[in-house]
Amino acid sequence: MPAITAETLTLPRIPALSEGATAWRPVASVVTAHSQAEGEGFIVRRPFPSAALSLADPFLLLDHIGAVEYAPGEAKGTPWHPHRGFETVTYIIDGAFEHQDTTGGGGLITDGATQWMTAGAGIQHIEQPPEQLVVRGGLFHGTQLWVNLPAAQKWVPPRYQDIEARDVTLLASADGASLVRIIAGELAGHRGPGATYTPIAYAHATVAPGSRLQLSWPRDFNALAYVLAGQGYAGIDERPLGEGQLAVFGPGDALSLRAADGQPAAAARGWEILLLGGLPIREQVARYGPFVMNTREEIMQAVEDFQAGRMGVIPASRFPHRTAADLPVDARGS
Repeated sequence: MPAITAETLTLPRIPALSEGATAWRPVASVVTAHSQAEGEGFIVRRPFPSAALSLADPFLLLDHIGAVEYAPGEAKGTPWHPHRGFETVTYIIDGAFEHQDTTGGGGLITDGATQWMTAGAGIQHIEQPPEQLVVRGGLFHGTQLWVNLPAAQKWVPPRYQDIEARDVTLLASADGASLVRIIAGELAGHRGPGATYTPIAYAHATVAPGSRLQLSWPRDFNALAYVLAGQGYAGIDERPLGEGQLAVFGPGDALSLRAADGQPAAAARGWEILLLGGLPIREQVARYGPFVMNTREEIMQAVEDFQAGRMGVIPASRFPHRTAADLPVDARGS
């Protein structure tokens, strides 16, 4: 798992928390992801939306792809398709994916990089494995998170953020044994590079075998921990949590997670988990395929706008790679 690594002893550390003075968040439920085919036929594990968890406001969907060793010709992606009303966050841990959208955003996302696409008022994009992965096969592992936008921001201009692995904020646990990569939001006074409309925290932690990761968490955010690889325990009550499972935490102001002493080969460096949280939007959600709005009428308008060609024009050839910094100021959002 070559997502960015570092010598933890040289990194800023997450402050130790006082056991007695901390309101530890209990684990309210554990959800096991179901598997389904997406795009051109690749398999994802999806903890939500599901029968056990329909919505994790402000998050709409989490897909976990891999880790999988593709044979030649097996790697697949998605065709061109539209979105409106939310953001897609694609994080590649192993392997590579190519992205292109109708604003000119996109490029190769690889080993620890993230592409953050704000669909906003409407966009089309395509996500495909690079030719080398298709022809030769190889290891692939990644996630995609959908982040809702509040009604007031569903019509913002589309934008693209290219977050390279080297841009991610790195922290060590209080004991220096575990690594936390902050992609967006703020943890322990340190902020990740992702610019968000909806206040969230998004991080990838590698918790060393037998070690404990404890950190403050905003009281008004929800809190989720999803296992990418390995085995561990969530909450002070130490609920078992394995690969493909999501812990949904209850109220409080801190999280406690502990990696099991023994880990499978896929988690030789430690328990690999995504930490997610955000300020709930608490608005009505109307969703239909790639569109997430607030009312049925807005969904019907989205379908009509897409059919009328008002969500960007698919280019005849590839756009050159552009990032948010290359776009006009009025197209970047805030």
